Amino acid sequence: MPKISLLLADVDGTLVTEDKILTPRAQAAVAALGARGIRFAITSGRPPRGMAMLIKPLALTTPLAGFNGGVFARPDLSVIETRTLAPDVARQAIDMIEKHGMDAWLYTGTDWQIHDKDAPHVAREAWTVKFEATVVARFADADLDQAVKIVGVSDDHDLVAKCESDVSAALGDRASAKRSQPYYLDVTNPEANKGAVVDELVKMFGIPAAEIMTMGDMPNDVLMFKRSGFSVAMGNASDEVKAQASAVTDSYNDEGFAKAVERHVLNGPAS
Repeated sequence: MPKISLLLADVDGTLVTEDKILTPRAQAAVAALGARGIRFAITSGRPPRGMAMLIKPLALTTPLAGFNGGVFARPDLSVIETRTLAPDVARQAIDMIEKHGMDAWLYTGTDWQIHDKDAPHVAREAWTVKFEATVVARFADADLDQAVKIVGVSDDHDLVAKCESDVSAALGDRASAKRSQPYYLDVTNPEANKGAVVDELVKMFGIPAAEIMTMGDMPNDVLMFKRSGFSVAMGNASDEVKAQASAVTDSYNDEGFAKAVERHVLNGPAS
């Protein structure tokens, strides 16, 4: 194990359980990191205010990297930096997502817009992030000009994977298009990805990338695996994601996060 000075963790599928619960053991593991002078940070496809419920329980002092790095916010939710999509890229991404027969969502720095409140995963997402979407008949040009993230949604996981491939090929280096869940395709600014989050934390804290440990479960977490000194894939991750990590822990429903921290950083159960 290399020296670990900072742990960067994904949220859904990693830090919290399937029911979006932060377990006491996970909370204790983060507290134990702090007691040893090891910083803890989180990154997610969620907007920063969709991670607000984690700030107090984890006593977070590091910036929140929302929208996979599209927005960096302080723990008081004031914005440090926003990385938006180019307007033409946002329009092309939405057009391609809808032509694939998927629902399209639009996130600006302050709003979440959808077309149908009864569409798949809308209610679940609202429950997760603790705020409601704005229903619009069409996405306004002014909002597309401020798009931080476009999401393609479908319960046809093969379709989402194909859309990821097609959007990536069409947009090239003008955007980052990665699945954050089997049913979500996130399209963000090319510099808004979890690998860039590691780079930003290196600059913010002067910590070498080799001393950063990362944890995640989805293809969009692989970029931060590649940038960090040590990486852990969750037991619920695909074999493809696991193959890119330094180690594999148990599932998010079996204290995989806490177990990885205890084993690889604390070397024993957190007290």
